[in-house]
Amino acid sequence: MSATLEFTKQLIARQSVTPEDGNCQALISERLKPLGFVCENIVSGPDSFRVTNLWAKRTGSQTGPTVVFAGHTDVVPTGPLEQWHSDPFVPTERDGKLYGRGAADMKTSLAAFVVATEEFIAAHPNHPGNIAFLLTSDEEGPAHDGTVVVCNALSARGEKLDYCIVGEPTSVNTIGDMIKNGRRGSLSGNLTVRGVQGHIAYPHLAKNPIHLLAPALAELASEVWDQGNNYFPPTTWQVSNIHAGTGATNVIPGEISLHFNFRFSTASTVEGLQARVHGILDKYGLDYQLDWSLSGLPFLTPKGTLCDALSAAIQDECGIQTELSTTGGTSDGRFIAKICPQVVEFGPPNASIHKINEHIDLAFIEPLKNIYRRALEKLLLS
Repeated sequence: MSATLEFTKQLIARQSVTPEDGNCQALISERLKPLGFVCENIVSGPDSFRVTNLWAKRTGSQTGPTVVFAGHTDVVPTGPLEQWHSDPFVPTERDGKLYGRGAADMKTSLAAFVVATEEFIAAHPNHPGNIAFLLTSDEEGPAHDGTVVVCNALSARGEKLDYCIVGEPTSVNTIGDMIKNGRRGSLSGNLTVRGVQGHIAYPHLAKNPIHLLAPALAELASEVWDQGNNYFPPTTWQVSNIHAGTGATNVIPGEISLHFNFRFSTASTVEGLQARVHGILDKYGLDYQLDWSLSGLPFLTPKGTLCDALSAAIQDECGIQTELSTTGGTSDGRFIAKICPQVVEFGPPNASIHKINEHIDLAFIEPLKNIYRRALEKLLLS
């Protein structure tokens, strides 16, 4: 059994459903401390939702950049256990795959980070620059007490980060075919439009908020918010929930509530999107309340040192040319990008993440570790 596979199994066997860490970070610290890492535990959140974070750093013998491996030890709930073909917390090899909750998202990446670092330091004990780990148990949860707390602490004490690789599962069909060099932002709105409730047979004595909102809703749905850019697709606006009415068939409702979300690129701003939505609603003279919630700003790492190094590492290891992409949901990269100028995400295929019988192909585990090690070599030794 390879060192990476063995360590992956050890991590999967620890039940770490968010916000629990299951002592995964302690296990990782045990591997890092003999390598010269100084490990710092940062605990945050209320007693009912205690979050464990780890910041570990090894300072090289010469000046140079700081390369960070970032990720999360928490996993999503298993779902119905009877639908799993094997215990989700008993790592199981079957038909050329490793099964278990977190196999793809993202305990294999964590194990690969650690073993790649062990191999790199064994070969280059006096390497220039610094290597660091930033891990949390609050990525799959609200993300209020995880990576963002560590980043704020690092920023407050002037810690300088240069490059960060987040181990999120980004590959599609085979290991290395896609890197995420950015993510779209997420901006949500809770909209309530008020009318006047009344009997459905006497509409002149009421104001139907559904009818009032309909023209504005049609315009919002057809609006072109931006054209995107070289890295991002156009911004999208989607309604996720809409509700009105008392349940009775003879009552005009007094209000309608609607929840919508923007997935937006660096081609738009939060303020600009908000102003345009308010402009459309005001255009139709609606009596409304709109509460906004920003989950994350978009971030982008253009082609440059980090993207080139990781792309070259994939080419060297797998013989394929990777694709840079900004598709998908939000990640903790949005927090790290505020204190680190170059952030990318790279990990195993994501087809089984959050699903019953989550797994990773055994054949992808060693290449993943080797890519991380090659990236360290290119970033710290070149």
